[in-house]
Amino acid sequence: MLNLLEKHRCFNGHQEIYNHGSFSNKCKMQFALYTPDKNENIPVLYFLSGITCTEQNFIQKSGYQKFASEHQMAIVVPDTSPRGKGIPDSESYKLGWGAGFYLNATEDPWSLNYNMYDYITKELPQIIGLNFQFSKSKIGIFGHSMGGGGAIQCALKNQLYKSVSAFSPICSIHQSEFAKEARQQYLNDNYDNLNLYDPLFLIEKTKKKFEQIIIDVGLDDEFFNDLFIDDFQELCKKNNQNLTLNKHEGFDHGYFFIQSFIEKHIKYHASFLNNL
Repeated sequence: MLNLLEKHRCFNGHQEIYNHGSFSNKCKMQFALYTPDKNENIPVLYFLSGITCTEQNFIQKSGYQKFASEHQMAIVVPDTSPRGKGIPDSESYKLGWGAGFYLNATEDPWSLNYNMYDYITKELPQIIGLNFQFSKSKIGIFGHSMGGGGAIQCALKNQLYKSVSAFSPICSIHQSEFAKEARQQYLNDNYDNLNLYDPLFLIEKTKKKFEQIIIDVGLDDEFFNDLFIDDFQELCKKNNQNLTLNKHEGFDHGYFFIQSFIEKHIKYHASFLNNL
């Protein structure tokens, strides 16, 4: 059952917050949804947030609602992990609540609840499809940091997504220090399981091609060397995947950066999806 928790008028639409029982994660999950007033058969865009975030960070800090309203797009913003009473957590901010890494954990005590890949790619789209009159085929995905890497790996493996972009994505769960605890605890550092969620591996193995993948990253990003974006660029070129990589002087890893370029990303997804 889908429960409406909040509804706020915002530009020519509404910012809403919902929760529901999740069969993937065996707990209640929460997501945000921006719905323009005219919303029948409009494109749907999913945004995956970074480590420590909930759905609130993006909806309060990015300023995306103005552009979703202008371009007539529904935008879904899920939480970054299961959370709540009885859900395993960690003292490290890189593991547990707020750090689901958009994968399906295989190891105890995480495997029962931390199935964010199934939640993002199967359960949540099903919920959106059953409860709203948006397009079932004009669907894109984008994200930031952990969520940027999550958006790319989800897009490369699923025909559901027709467009993809990212802000400062973690492009290698195999190598990133940010992902070290996650790969050890969630997946026991299993090479084959890690490959399922690693953009550097997937870009070489997938037969799926996008018109383009767009990445924006700040050159003052304090985590730049841990993102492996240049490696991803090289592999895109090697595997004939068009990549538009924009590097921006003076910008760091945070939401001021996202706010500066969010319009461009939404405009791209809207233009591409509406022409399908």
